[in-house]
Amino acid sequence: MAFKDYFSAQARQYTQFRPRYPSTLFEYLSALTASHDLAWDCGTGNGQAAGDLARFFDEVIATDPSASQLAYAEAHSNVQYLVASAEECPLASHSVDLVTVAQAMHWFELPTFYEQVRRVGRVGGVLAAWSYGLAQITPEVDTVVAWLYWDLLGAFWPPERRLIEERYATIWFPFEEVDRARVFHEGRVELRRILRVS
Repeated sequence: MAFKDYFSAQARQYTQFRPRYPSTLFEYLSALTASHDLAWDCGTGNGQAAGDLARFFDEVIATDPSASQLAYAEAHSNVQYLVASAEECPLASHSVDLVTVAQAMHWFELPTFYEQVRRVGRVGGVLAAWSYGLAQITPEVDTVVAWLYWDLLGAFWPPERRLIEERYATIWFPFEEVDRARVFHEGRVELRRILRVS
């Protein structure tokens, strides 16, 4: 399946400027799973979330369809990076304790991705997806950023961006919801949806 590749050409800059996520987010997620054998970071980009997951899980498989993005991923002894789409997961059935999707779920073909989550997820496994919107800095800066984002560039954003603007609230999830809209500080990341896979 072809993917919309908006990021490979600037993979190096993506590594430098993509926000990191607070450690409290990963502490919280690890507490939701009974075992910590394997996490799948899907749509990993260049691995920001995968590296943090590695502190809590014995093994992390981080997949992305962009080989260019993965080329800039930070190495960790227990993280394996694989070129693979969300819809064609190479992992064994019933092997994954936690599936994470950091700022990528809006690009997925969701029904097919959910089939993969069901297949690879263990009993009691968890799917956690999060995104971030526009940074809020000061009222003066925020006004300029809002003008740039909405007025100047608004017509040029891909339609998938709307799911981020809606804070993932309109994404359909066929799983039991565990938690929603928990806010993690340290740059302020809002975890929008956490679901029990089985």
